[in-house]
Amino acid sequence: MNEKTLKFWNDYWTSQGQIQTNEVEAFQFGADADWLASLVVEGKKKATCSAHVWYEFENEPLPQVGQYNIVLNSKELPVAIIKVTDVSIWPMNEVPIEFALAEGEGDYTYWWNAHEQFFKSELKVHNLPYSETMLLVCERFEVIHKL
Repeated sequence: MNEKTLKFWNDYWTSQGQIQTNEVEAFQFGADADWLASLVVEGKKKATCSAHVWYEFENEPLPQVGQYNIVLNSKELPVAIIKVTDVSIWPMNEVPIEFALAEGEGDYTYWWNAHEQFFKSELKVHNLPYSETMLLVCERFEVIHKL
């Protein structure tokens, strides 16, 4: 985590009269980090999903309710702190429309096409297969602090 991101994190908790000792992850959303980060800041993006296979491939734990994350823009600068409020696992072709819309990126057709293209591209790099029934880790979150 870079110095500006760590300062953003610590300044928020100091403003709350607390010192936060929990670990936090900082990341960019998807292929267009600036646009997706702006959707988070505007309150339009309240959910995200990722391929379950990535957690297995990278030996990473699944997200947990109550976990905090820092959203970065394309310049690796922090724009928001989010808190995970719900985690569920769905086959891609069974993700509820309401969840897809909570990602804030457009209608369901847009969501499907964008995610299909993204997953196909990312999985191909690692010679992993794409399937419409592949499991997705679906997270809902709330913004607790933003620029």
